[in-house]
Formats: sequence, structure tokens, C-alpha cells
Amino acid sequence: MSNSPIPPNRRHLLFSPILAGATLRERLFACLGALVGISLTGMICGYLFGQGPHLPLIVAPMGASAVLLFAVPASPLAQPWSIIGGNTISAMIGIIASHFIHEPIFAIGVGVSLAIGTMSLARCLHPPGGAAALTAVLGGSAVGSWGLLFPLVPVALNSCILVALGIVFHKLGRRNYPHVAAAAPVNTHQTIDPPSLTRIGFREEDVDAALARFEETFDIDRGDLSRLLRQVEVEVAVRSHGTVTCADIMSRDVISVGEGATAEEARALLLKHNVRTLPVKNRDGRLVGAVGLRELVGADLLAGHIADAVTATADAPAISLLPALTDGRTHAVVIVDAGGHVIGLISQTDLLGATAHMLPDAPAHSAG
Repeated sequence: MSNSPIPPNRRHLLFSPILAGATLRERLFACLGALVGISLTGMICGYLFGQGPHLPLIVAPMGASAVLLFAVPASPLAQPWSIIGGNTISAMIGIIASHFIHEPIFAIGVGVSLAIGTMSLARCLHPPGGAAALTAVLGGSAVGSWGLLFPLVPVALNSCILVALGIVFHKLGRRNYPHVAAAAPVNTHQTIDPPSLTRIGFREEDVDAALARFEETFDIDRGDLSRLLRQVEVEVAVRSHGTVTCADIMSRDVISVGEGATAEEARALLLKHNVRTLPVKNRDGRLVGAVGLRELVGADLLAGHIADAVTATADAPAISLLPALTDGRTHAVVIVDAGGHVIGLISQTDLLGATAHMLPDAPAHSAG
């Protein structure tokens, strides 16, 4: 056996995150979530039914479910229906397999394989479901005494409590769970043309073709994958043209209105200065929101008709505003300081003009 040390260029791989986007903070958050979720699940089940040889506080597959629920909550395998449906259905499959197949070696294989197939058809694939099926087959008297009820109590009960605690925990941590992938960009003008940002670069059918070519299954929602690729395009643009900041191109003499103004006053400013977005400020000069002609239709006062404003800081790369200013809804981005005061505004025209200057000069062609 070789005792040679690990090469320096590979040593760091032992400590680098296995999952994309994983950070120490996220892993510590996952540990805290598992501590709270598993402990409270066991406590609640123990309070409801007591603890004894015929009913464990919590079944072992819940530990694996907690890993997915708290460590990778965006995974399709960690969503509520995946956890509840996957564990419950798999436990039921295990019970059925053990009832008809009395040889444990064959029963465990059949139980897990059928559990995978059933979970796939029910759109609740959940890796711990395989362990739930094994538990149902090999669980002994604790499982046998409950018979067909075992998938419901304690498996489904454990799963429901764990998911409920996970939803509360992630909500308190301001995380998106249950995870809903962002919808594909749509044309807000209700025409058949694709949205402007998707008319160049890759298309949705390119994503499908690439996935088909790999012939593998990836633990990421297809919508999240498409959104990630579009953000990669933005990051490339920022890296290439990030020297031009919002402060370089923003309008500094910003036409704005106070939140106590009338709708008629706001409409007059929009038409007089030929702008489409009007920042709304409070008495302290801080940004409250924005209005355009659409928000002012049928309004008498601004109150109740102020929309959220898209904002950025002066030192942000100007090209990073591209997704917002091409979404079909946002006509201008308001530039604010650390205190929320309006210091500038960048319109679609401002960014278009700046982008034209960022383009490389065309090569000169010699005559003749």
C-alpha cells in the first residue's frame, strides 16, 4: 500500500462542498434544522402515542428525510409530497412484499424495486423511501403488530410532522420551501413572440436536447436549471463589462413625486418629462415605490396604487440590470444609497446606449 501524501491539487477536494452552492453557513443551518425537526417529531409522536416495543418514537428513514429536507430543500426529492408520499407508499409496498414473499432476501429486493417504480409513477421519488420499504420488510414485531397500519402510523405521521416542522423552520429562516421553480419567462405583451431576453442565447428546447443527450437524471428541477443557465449568461456579461457601473450611466436629475401627491400631478409629470417610471418618495426623501401610467389608471390619489420599485446601488455593474430591464414590465431601475434615498435612475434607453459603447469596435476593412 502506498503511503505517499495526497497531492496539493487534490487535497482541497476532500474539504470542498460536494453540492453546488453549499456553504458552511448553509450546512450549519441544515444541522440546526435536523436537530429541531427530528427531536420535535419524536417528542410529538411520543406524546401522542407513548413509547413502547410496539410503536417506536420515530422510524429510521426520517433521519435520511431530514438530510434532504434541511440540507437540500430545493431538491425535487425533498418536497412535501416526495417526503410524505414517498415514505408512506414505500412502507406500504414493503408490507405487501413481506406478506406475499416469505423469504426475506427476495422480499427486500422486490420491496425496494417496486417502491422505486411506484414512487416514480406517483411523482414522489424520495431516496429514504427505499429504507422505509426495508424497514417494513425487516421491522420485526414492531412492524408486524401494526400490519397494514404501519405505513400510516408511524411512517406517514412521522413524515407529516417532519414536513410541517420543516416548512415552519425554513419560513423563519426566510427560505423558499416548499420550493417552487421560477416560471419560464413569458411575453408580458401577450403576443406570440418570445420574451426579449430569450431571443438570443440558448432556448428551452436546447435545455431539453442537452438533458436527452446526457441520458442521466439530475437532482435539480428543470425550471431551476434553465434559470441557472440564464444567470450564468448574466454573470459572463458582468465579468466582461463589469467596469461600467450604474453611477457611470444613471440620470442624476431624477423626476420624482411625493407619496402624498395626487394621481393627476403624477400623470402630469410623466407626460411633461416623457418618462415611463416615476419614483415615489416619502417625507424623508426615501424611496417608497414607483408609479407609471398603468398604476394611475382610474386613480385619484397615489396611496394604494404605488408599485414596488426595482432598485440597485450606484456601484453595481450596469450590465447586471439587463434581466430587469428586459423582463417586459420594468422600464427603469431606481438607484438608491445605503439609506434608501433616491440618487439616480437608469432607463432602458440609458442601458441600451451604454451597451452600444461596450460593444467591440468593428474591424476596419481595407479597400480594394
